[in-house]
Amino acid sequence: MDWRYERDSLGEVKVPAGALYGAQTQRAIENFPVSGIRLPRSFIRALGLIKYAAADVNEQLGYLDARIADVIRAAALEVAEGKLDEHFPVDVYQTGSGTSTNMNANEVIANRAIQMLGGVIGSKTPIHPNDHVNMSQSSNDVIPTAVHVSAHLKVVEELLPALHHLADTLSHRAEENDDVVKTGRTHLMDAMPIRFGQQLRGYQTQVSKGVKRIEATLPRLAELAIGGTAVGTGINADKAFAGGVAEKLSELTGIRFRETDNHFEAQSAQDAAVELSGQIRTVAVSLMKIANDFRWMNSGPQAGLGEIVLPAVQPGSSIMPGKVNPVICEATTLACAQVMGNDLAIAIGGQSGNFELNLMLPLIAHNLLQSISLLANVSRLLADKALTGFRVNARRMTDLVEMNPILVTALAPRIGYDLAAHIAKRAMAEGRKVRDVAREVTDLSEAELDQLLDVRAMTEGGFTGEQTGSSG
Repeated sequence: MDWRYERDSLGEVKVPAGALYGAQTQRAIENFPVSGIRLPRSFIRALGLIKYAAADVNEQLGYLDARIADVIRAAALEVAEGKLDEHFPVDVYQTGSGTSTNMNANEVIANRAIQMLGGVIGSKTPIHPNDHVNMSQSSNDVIPTAVHVSAHLKVVEELLPALHHLADTLSHRAEENDDVVKTGRTHLMDAMPIRFGQQLRGYQTQVSKGVKRIEATLPRLAELAIGGTAVGTGINADKAFAGGVAEKLSELTGIRFRETDNHFEAQSAQDAAVELSGQIRTVAVSLMKIANDFRWMNSGPQAGLGEIVLPAVQPGSSIMPGKVNPVICEATTLACAQVMGNDLAIAIGGQSGNFELNLMLPLIAHNLLQSISLLANVSRLLADKALTGFRVNARRMTDLVEMNPILVTALAPRIGYDLAAHIAKRAMAEGRKVRDVAREVTDLSEAELDQLLDVRAMTEGGFTGEQTGSSG
């Protein structure tokens, strides 16, 4: 490998000749060989947009020459578009402020801009990574801003559309199956009948409420730390800089970003990210419950519930021929478990701010963005590869309902709890239907039994048949 030599405040550093990053990034590569995990594309995109906006505003305010601003913007745009991702090698587990990643961006943009002007990369002439690209900024306000911008964009562009799609899929399947009556279950035990459509609409409501929970966090995520510079005071930045950058980012993204109303809070804490993560975790809890319910309903084909048949997407066993497993639902639960774990890491990261700086910004960014991606991806998989195509075993559902001893609950207001319990126990012991036993031990007519044991009517609530009091 060919090398070039650069200097920083600590001395000389050997850097790969073709690398657009410089000395500080190289030190980070050598200092943090921890995981091999880099900050995601969405975060690098946000950094590029922030550096673009900063150069634009610094030019407007008269601090940056137009020629230099133009080429910084051009280089920053390439960063935002993903054209220079190979030059962002810094590990997630680095200095807690994310200084290494901010300097990585500054160096790449400066060197790419120099390259565009026909200069020598690494020369810092005529564009300096600190003096020009990082003008009016600090890692301490850039990285928190990038957390908010990247997460907001990812939620709006990926997660919310995926959750809407999942909710719509559940709603459609609920409408299709609204007349299918099945056994409800509590404690995994037979309970009163419900309609399958009611069950599916319950899941749909879970997802829809999750969407609202996430949407409710976005106004706080739209508040940006940029402009606070080192400690929140805004030292070395024009007072108009922060508002200008927020306005420019709004123009670039279509999202209404604004300067935070308190830079000390924005830089020392990550409460908005913690809040968003908590709401995402809630959605993950919902999706795990939904996915597991579908696994249960699909269980069998002979010895389980067998109420539905999920689409067969791959062979299920390396040793048992013909076995097909609910792999999409299982993958969903795995992803949801990871999101829950990420939320704990983010909570620990959020409380790790000491005085005027949070010390776990890269960790928060990595885990939050991963959680958004995981939920967006499995929401679409669950909708498209499991829920859209499952087949309902209506005959099986009907058979289970008809043999359900808990149907006796509908008789209790007429015959009393004790006699109803006796009928249920006898029906279970003899493997008979409630109707048949009730015919023998009560004076209820066939017409009354028809009314009282109408399983479709039971799903509507209230009383089945006319209730005139207990007849003992």
